[in-house]
Amino acid sequence: MKREIRITGIVQAVHSSKVQVPQIQGNLGSMTLTHFIPNGSTVKEGDVIATFDPTTQMDAVRDATGRYGDLGHQVDQKRAQNRADAENRTSSLRQAEADLAKAEIEIRKGPILSEIERLENQQKAAIARQHCESLRTSDALHDQADAAALRYLELQRDRQKVAMDRAQTNLDKMTLKAPLAGMIAQLNVFRTNTMGHAQEGDQMFRAQPLVSIFDPTEMQVRCQVGEPDTAALAPGSHGMVYLDAYPDIALPTHLEMASPVAASGWGSPIKTFNAVFRIDKTDPHLLPDLSAAVVIDLAPAAPPVPGGSR
Repeated sequence: MKREIRITGIVQAVHSSKVQVPQIQGNLGSMTLTHFIPNGSTVKEGDVIATFDPTTQMDAVRDATGRYGDLGHQVDQKRAQNRADAENRTSSLRQAEADLAKAEIEIRKGPILSEIERLENQQKAAIARQHCESLRTSDALHDQADAAALRYLELQRDRQKVAMDRAQTNLDKMTLKAPLAGMIAQLNVFRTNTMGHAQEGDQMFRAQPLVSIFDPTEMQVRCQVGEPDTAALAPGSHGMVYLDAYPDIALPTHLEMASPVAASGWGSPIKTFNAVFRIDKTDPHLLPDLSAAVVIDLAPAAPPVPGGSR
């Protein structure tokens, strides 16, 4: 007698990815969809899926680039001004040191000068010495102030560079590209008080699901196997997949993996194991989320031995 186990599940793609409306940084409301790939299209990795109106982001990039360039010129100008001011201060200090050296030379003439001239030279030397010390102190403070002012402009420039890069990133996100090769399946979104596929001209919001891309060449069926049927989940188990929507289609499959631990729903005593069956053959009718049944043939039971013990 032929024995088999029938397990129901859902068809899934082994490789799939969902593409959402780009999450733009900054205060931005809706975005206008300007181009959208038709449902069921086949794409390669990097192909354009959808584009959004980039006018706002282009304006932001232009403004941010202009401000960044202006701050860059201010930094260069401030750096040049600091060098010029430092040279002037150095020149003034050298002149003061020269005046101090001249005054000290005059002091060494004390024995041949009158008392009044000697005191005048000492006073001039003291004034020149204080002037040099004052210039050294003020020059150090001026250097710190100029460096702080320059650093402030550099920080403003660097912050504007971040804003410019962010605006450019937002502009690049206005074009959505396929992360993998496969088939396009448009997802339902909320539009005009109903659920449906997005269309060109719609106002989309950040993180809204847009399309799902799946590789139709590798499909699988995810099932929940009852605890009594786990004996059929042996390594290398083979069976056939039947699609509920297309009863005439039968595709070979094999067990890919099975969970080693059973789980049950909240408050339910029934435990099930998760199992994944890889479909060995491709078919154009295979689409994600189709309900399917996996039928596994079991070995026939051994006939009873005549005259055996009861």
